Amino acid sequence: MSKLILGCGYLGSRVAWRWREAGHAVHVVTRTRQRAAMLTAEGYQPIVGDVLRPQTLAALPAADTVLFAVGYDRGQRPGVLEVFVAGMQSVLQALPASIGKFIYISSTGVYAQSQGEWVDENSPCEPRREGGRACLAAEQVLASHPLGSRAVVLRMAGLYGPGRIPNAEQIRHGRPIAAPAQGFLNLIHVDDAAAVVLAADERAASPRLYLASDGHPIERPAYYEELARLLAGPVPEFAPAPGDAPSALRATSNKRINNARMLAELGVKLAYPSYREGLAAIVADER
Repeated sequence: MSKLILGCGYLGSRVAWRWREAGHAVHVVTRTRQRAAMLTAEGYQPIVGDVLRPQTLAALPAADTVLFAVGYDRGQRPGVLEVFVAGMQSVLQALPASIGKFIYISSTGVYAQSQGEWVDENSPCEPRREGGRACLAAEQVLASHPLGSRAVVLRMAGLYGPGRIPNAEQIRHGRPIAAPAQGFLNLIHVDDAAAVVLAADERAASPRLYLASDGHPIERPAYYEELARLLAGPVPEFAPAPGDAPSALRATSNKRINNARMLAELGVKLAYPSYREGLAAIVADER
């Protein structure tokens, strides 16, 4: 079978590796010829293209599965709304009609509940942050397109894993964490997130929506206390973040993500069922 990935970054690269190891032909869209040469050497079939330049997407193949996992670099231009929404529109216009399944990596940032409520797939979406609004708008673009009837939307909780433990350096050096001292964190290890993508490809009926998290929300102080213990760092301290900082904006949302539908329908067995197992494995590997 053939797979097409748009956004072969932190999550997409792990999905690509698993699909390639399973014997699938994996097509990967990249913006540079240098990166394309590297992907070819790794056994992938690269396509040089840019989701914001529709004219470069003419060669998109009729894959059995498309994964749209395009990320956003906060320093890049244009803004997140254009990257996610205009990018989604360009890709949908370029894809052949014979695509089998379309998987979109969205975000639990589409929710803005702030009182520690449990949130599931039926909870109202009223995103306050630009990233959450962009993800929800991209979902709506997909739903209104003919391929929306073959789409699976995965609203991912916060991804963490090797090379991505937020505020690890602050903990190591005893510097205050620029975030409120209270509030829930909802997480999923990147390897488990990749397993969710594969399970959605293999088992999900479409159209369908899933919240992807480890299902064990943890209050921020407990999370950083465990990280400090593993890193042999001092007890973490917190300091107010600047009002326009991403961490301050994220902290206005305080919710707990329910992953019951994901577990029941996709049959995912999480390798890291909570932050404890995930952090311990990452720190052990780094040592």
